[in-house]
Amino acid sequence: MAFILALDQGTTSSRAIVFDRDGSIRAVAQREFAQLYPQPGWVEHDPMEIWATQSGVMAEVLAKAGIGAGDVAAIGITNQRETTLLWDRATGRPVANAIVWQDRRTAPDCDALREAGHAPLIAKKTGLVIDAYFSGTKLKWLLDHVPGARQRALAGELAFGTVDSWLVWNLSGGAAHVTDASNASRTMLFDIHRGAWDEELLELLDVPRSLLPKVVPSSGACAEAAVRDTRVPIAGIAGDQQAALFGQACLEPGLAKNTYGTGCFLLLNTGSDAVASKNNLVSTVAWQMPSLSPSRGADHGEGARKDLCYALEGSVFIAGAVVQWLRDGLKLIRSAPEVEALAASVPDNGGVYLVPAFAGLGAPHWDAYARGAVFGLTRGATGGHIARAALESIAYQSAELVRAMESDAGIKLSELRVDGGATANNLLMQFQADILGVPVIRPKVAETTALGAAYLAGLAVGYWRNAADVAANWQVERRFDPAMSRDRASALMAGWSKAVERAKRWA
Repeated sequence: MAFILALDQGTTSSRAIVFDRDGSIRAVAQREFAQLYPQPGWVEHDPMEIWATQSGVMAEVLAKAGIGAGDVAAIGITNQRETTLLWDRATGRPVANAIVWQDRRTAPDCDALREAGHAPLIAKKTGLVIDAYFSGTKLKWLLDHVPGARQRALAGELAFGTVDSWLVWNLSGGAAHVTDASNASRTMLFDIHRGAWDEELLELLDVPRSLLPKVVPSSGACAEAAVRDTRVPIAGIAGDQQAALFGQACLEPGLAKNTYGTGCFLLLNTGSDAVASKNNLVSTVAWQMPSLSPSRGADHGEGARKDLCYALEGSVFIAGAVVQWLRDGLKLIRSAPEVEALAASVPDNGGVYLVPAFAGLGAPHWDAYARGAVFGLTRGATGGHIARAALESIAYQSAELVRAMESDAGIKLSELRVDGGATANNLLMQFQADILGVPVIRPKVAETTALGAAYLAGLAVGYWRNAADVAANWQVERRFDPAMSRDRASALMAGWSKAVERAKRWA
């Protein structure tokens, strides 16, 4: 069995990638699906379309690779995190659309939790700040607003899950209701120190225990998928950003990566220490596997193993999505790759700043009421300046995260490993290096999110032997060295900070 199949269920598309033993891509299939905006600040997905597109690309990629299900040693799953689904255990049908991680409808509920003084408890147990970004308040909203949902939940008729749980449920024909610790740690319901669902948090958010999936290791066979009448083990699960950290071979404390996707997510491996942030970052479970973490003592209950590895994380809500907005909203470009040439048509931003707070601001600001804005416009401003400001906004937001992370962890990054679709944009990557003042390293395999899921699955079934095999596969495609003076970089960051302050607390 010569291959690993990775299912990468993202915010705007579902992908499937076949990897070989060298970590090289044999074939890729991808399909976009609808983004639903029923009200301002609301973002939803159709769970059945998520499943239809993911199962469709799974079949398509095997055909493209010219292999059968019998050639697949294991399946690894990685997913958009925090997106919240609720479905009927008997029929497998969703009771409502999925509430997407970008959705802000529960911001008032989060305000109420903070005002009631619950932030310290939640931070201590979950490593998270109270924000509508995370799953807990989304699940409470579904229970409170979908007719009959709470009663049916109490009767044990419904199942909650993030997207990984939904995919495993469907792949296994309803036989497995599971999640891994990296995804569970994003719900605001999971004690990351004990590695278990927390009764106090469940009571606080009024969530019945019967809804929750079983927590399983990130690397380990947890279910079987029926693929063309062949049973294939599902042996790896991780939220997309943790999977990317693994795929970037950031397996030792102190190594960091930044993923440029719909949002931007910077993660720093902190090993066995769940670092409490003083700069509005979050501490999260990176993965759960015996061979890559020190023993953590006794088992503390379901989901708890002796193998938890943690990460410090900063989340930017809108990164690559700002380019989609230029394409679909402003019609400035016809396709996303065109943004680089348009941005390069001007020598600099001309004093224009774009704050893409379309879904509020994530770390380190956590302002659910910020909104998108453009500043510094003059009659001389062009589409090129808008495009450049859009790209630069991605780098500025990432730089804010790096500075906060360095402060929390007490280290200085010597390099930043990058991945995700927007890393193909050389102008953006060079600007990122310029603003940070450290090299930005792009690997040969940019699909590190899917690769991380593949590694987790492959290690579980012996396809790869150990972490050394994973690290040996990582290779540099291009290195971007900083070329801007630090004075110029500081002036640009100061302009960005000024713009952000004006976009805050708008709604």
